[in-house]
Amino acid sequence: MKICSLLPSGTEILYALGLGDQIVGVTDLCDFPPEVKEKPIVCRSRIDVDSMTSQQVEAMMRQILAAGESPYELDGEWLATNSPDVVLTQDLCYFCEVDAQTVGRTVDLMPMPPEVVVLQPRTLRGILDSILQVGNACNTSFRAEKLVAALEKRRNTIEERLDGLSQRPRVFSLEGINPLVIGGHWIPDLLRRAGGQLDLFEPGSPATRIEWQLVTEYEPEKLFIDLCSSDLRRQRAEVSWLASQAGWKDIPAVRSGEVYLIDHVYFSVPGPRIIKGLEILAQLTHPDKFAGLIPPETVLKLDATKAAMSAPEDIGDCFLPWPGGGLQVDR
Repeated sequence: MKICSLLPSGTEILYALGLGDQIVGVTDLCDFPPEVKEKPIVCRSRIDVDSMTSQQVEAMMRQILAAGESPYELDGEWLATNSPDVVLTQDLCYFCEVDAQTVGRTVDLMPMPPEVVVLQPRTLRGILDSILQVGNACNTSFRAEKLVAALEKRRNTIEERLDGLSQRPRVFSLEGINPLVIGGHWIPDLLRRAGGQLDLFEPGSPATRIEWQLVTEYEPEKLFIDLCSSDLRRQRAEVSWLASQAGWKDIPAVRSGEVYLIDHVYFSVPGPRIIKGLEILAQLTHPDKFAGLIPPETVLKLDATKAAMSAPEDIGDCFLPWPGGGLQVDR
C-alpha cells in the first residue's frame, strides 16, 4: 500500500503502527520520527514560522487568506504521478495543515483518486479514535487496537492516581501570544485529566482568541504556555509580550513561579505522543504525586524571584529547566 500523509499527526500515527515503509509522501511540517525527513515532501507551508514572530505570522496568514489563497502548496502533479492508495488529511484547522477541501479538489482531478481519510479529533478520546481510523484505512486494525490499549493504560494510570483528589489548582493554557489564543480542542480535556481545575472552556472547544483581561481575572495558579509550532527557544522570545501586560505580576502563577514553557510537540500534534503531554501536565500540576514523566529539554519553569526584579523584555531569561520531584508513576 502507498500512503501519503499530509499532516504531522497522521505521519506519527503511521510510524507508530509500523507503516513507515509504506509512506510515499509527507509535508514539510512532518518531523517525527526523525527518519521521516527522508520522505518526499509533497506539501509545503508558505509561511516560515521559524524565522518570524507570532505577530508576523498572523499578518502574513491574513494576507494570504484575504487573497482567497491557501497557506499551503500541494503538489497535485506528484500525487497524480505517484498515485497513492490512501491520503491522510485533516479538517480541523486550516492554519496548521492543508485542509481536506483543498486535498479533495486536487485528488478529484486524478484518474484513480485515492481514499482520503480525514482526521479531526477534538478530545483525547477523539485522538485515540483517529488512531483506530488510520488502522482501519491502512489494514492494520489489530496494531491500532493494541497501540490504543497501551495509551489508554498510561492515561488510566494518571487518572487513577488522581481519583478522589480534593485540591485541584486553577490552570490555564496558552497556545498563542500576540494574538492571545487559548489551548482548545483536546487541551482542556488534558488539563482536567491531569488534575487541574478549568471552568472556562469545555473539552472539544475550538482554539479561541481571547483578551488578556480574561487571564488576569481567572487568576490561574498554574499557567502553561505551549505555543503551537514553537520550540522553547522561540517561546522564550515571545513570552516578553505577556510580561509587558498590565497585571502580569499579580497573577498567582507568576508570583509563585508556577509558569511553564512546554515544547509544543506534545500538545499541538494529536498523535500517540499526546499521552506524554498528559503525563507532563500531570507532573507539573501535581509534582507531589508524579515524577520521571518529563523528557529532558521539554519544560522551562519561571524563576519567580528573578522575574520580580527583571524588566519585561528580559523575562525569557528568567525561565530555567524544570527540576522535577515527587513519586514515580508505574508504567
